[in-house]
Amino acid sequence: MPAQDTTLLKEKIISILRIRGPGLPVHIARETNLSILFSSAFLSELLSEKKIKTSHMKVGGSPLYFIPGQEPRLENFSQHLKSKEKDAFNLLKEKKFLKDKEQEPAIRVAMRSIRDFAIPFRINEEIIWRYFTIPESEFRIEEKIMSIKQEFPIKITTDEQKTSELQLTGQETIEPAEKEGELDIFDKKIKPERKEKKKKLKPKRDEKFFNKIKEFLAKNSIEIINIENVKKNELTIKIRENQEEKILFAFNKKKISEMDIIRAYKKSSKSDKYSILCLGEPPKKLNELIESLKNLSGIKKLE
Repeated sequence: MPAQDTTLLKEKIISILRIRGPGLPVHIARETNLSILFSSAFLSELLSEKKIKTSHMKVGGSPLYFIPGQEPRLENFSQHLKSKEKDAFNLLKEKKFLKDKEQEPAIRVAMRSIRDFAIPFRINEEIIWRYFTIPESEFRIEEKIMSIKQEFPIKITTDEQKTSELQLTGQETIEPAEKEGELDIFDKKIKPERKEKKKKLKPKRDEKFFNKIKEFLAKNSIEIINIENVKKNELTIKIRENQEEKILFAFNKKKISEMDIIRAYKKSSKSDKYSILCLGEPPKKLNELIESLKNLSGIKKLE
């Protein structure tokens, strides 16, 4: 066949596809009066020249051929999908976006099969499927609206003009596929999600206990200079008593131990004066020990 005829035939095939939309080699053969073999050969050449595209879905064992930009017209052939693939297609078309980890296993497998209609992208390592005619930006707007609704329980206007002004904030990152529909999740295992480290919360001050301390100090003309440290059942406060500054260790418990006193001594820098406050009377043995230490000048080792 002369080269001129080949060029004309290719142009005719493109014209046919442009008018009728996605088609099979048998359709091209019928309208060009060529054999299916020659039609398939011409379609393959046009495909290698990137003048046409082919679907992942097959109809009667053959993919569909179409002009770039005709992807939405592939919907007309969705009835050729298998049972579970059709379920996944209908679900995704209805919801527009689906989070992979939230789907049942059969749907997750089907999503990876309907590559013409289910386009994956990632947000912070999480796989999201979007219906192929819906842009990724719409997911970001919907997520932002949901975030605002949770924070402020008010009615959100979602008309095109206002939602277009919403912008994604925070640490979210969207990773689109390098090529449409070819995010590298089909042949590789999905990495397990990284668990976020929980931030350690600082212990809150027991206000009831703190108010008791304030009342006691005010009653005894003791001034609070600063709160040095807060623990679950212990407050360290810098106070001024009789024009003298000291450290007060207040324990939210009825009994204190020798170790409580030793720790308080160490925390007071071993040189600052300090006092201890608790909810009950100190044990008799502890009082006796404190009394016995008042006049003790030291303990030496006999060699």
